Amino acid sequence: MDKHWDAYCALSIVHFLAFPECLAGDGPVVETVQRIADDDFFAAIEVGPINDPAARQQVAHIIEQSHMVVAFGAPPVILGGKLNLNSADLAERKHALDTLKSYLPQAAEVGAKQVAILSGADPAPAERPAATQRLADSIRELCAAGYEHGVSIMLETFDRTVDKKALIGSASEAAALAVAVKADCPDFGLLYDMGHMPLLDETPLPALITLKDHLVHAHVGNCIKVPGLPAYGDLHPRFGFPGGENDTPQLVEFLRALFEVGYLSEHPPIGERPWIGFEMRPQAGETSAAILANIKRTWREAWAKV
Repeated sequence: MDKHWDAYCALSIVHFLAFPECLAGDGPVVETVQRIADDDFFAAIEVGPINDPAARQQVAHIIEQSHMVVAFGAPPVILGGKLNLNSADLAERKHALDTLKSYLPQAAEVGAKQVAILSGADPAPAERPAATQRLADSIRELCAAGYEHGVSIMLETFDRTVDKKALIGSASEAAALAVAVKADCPDFGLLYDMGHMPLLDETPLPALITLKDHLVHAHVGNCIKVPGLPAYGDLHPRFGFPGGENDTPQLVEFLRALFEVGYLSEHPPIGERPWIGFEMRPQAGETSAAILANIKRTWREAWAKV
């Protein structure tokens, strides 16, 4: 691609994975957000829980003054707390909803307009239709709560059989869920992750064609499908990690598919550029600085070949 990506998309980074010492909402959150804000390669940032109110205020100020945009990722809350929005147990489902609702003011406080969630555990196949209905009901309730804080909800699809073992799931099931939810919550959308795609045994163009009417966010990354290898599963290794599924050629293919389905197009309206977020974390013996450099080099090479 001859033209700069800024004409097509806003590049974001999942802060709490790039700096996993901040994953639980503590640690050097302010300092690491500042490092990202000082780097104009990134136009956006995806933050997770920030436990210290003073740190949240500082993060909000950094994001505002650096002219970045921000989204809030709730997967650390959901996975860390084993929350299940599609549980058959009413009390368990209510606990998941109440917990997530409690983070909506925090998301709004840092300036986020979108909150990413994921579905709960995948039940037995015969129970999936009922579980999907419960998930849809939970999302509708969460969307209603989000409206009160000026945030919309997006669901990220995860693997069903390898690592996270979530209900949603395949592109076709995610799209069907989105149709059902958007009838009541038109701002709801889906987040599709290139790093989860191999774990779902999907390929870019067929999956994105299925999702295109509901796609509001895209992640790019890597995964390991071979049991026994380091970083096996959904541990977000860097591009080119040994035994990994994704590197520069796969990123080129994914970007071409995003163009083909219309997610990426030249000169979107001001303030409405679609996001492409990097979801990667350093593995054993690696540093956050090296991962950020890996992201930039791989992206530049891939963009030049799209």
